[in-house]
Amino acid sequence: MNEQTLVARPARSIAPAVDVFEDNGGITLLADLPGVPREQLELKVEGDTLLIEGRVQARTSDSLEPLYAELRVPHYRRSFTLSRELDTARIEANLKDGVLTLRIPKQAHAQARRITVTTG
Repeated sequence: MNEQTLVARPARSIAPAVDVFEDNGGITLLADLPGVPREQLELKVEGDTLLIEGRVQARTSDSLEPLYAELRVPHYRRSFTLSRELDTARIEANLKDGVLTLRIPKQAHAQARRITVTTG
């Protein structure tokens, strides 16, 4: 083989492990996306569907010259149907150490509120 060839094989999507926590103010979603850089992460909300997609970047060592390599680069993909009680316009996202944290607050009318009782 005279040419250097680096082949990235398309991989099937992998559903990342996700934990979802709910409190009075909304939900927090934690998704494991090891190796996915911010530039390769895409978050979309269409209607009531949240889509998370991320690709791991293939890295090769600068000191090595690949003659031929077949890489299986993970492609993460997961979708969720969101309650209409959630305010998708105010989603906050943070990616740190391979964990995506999404905070999706509830709409103001859906949040629990205390009702004051008067006497008389």
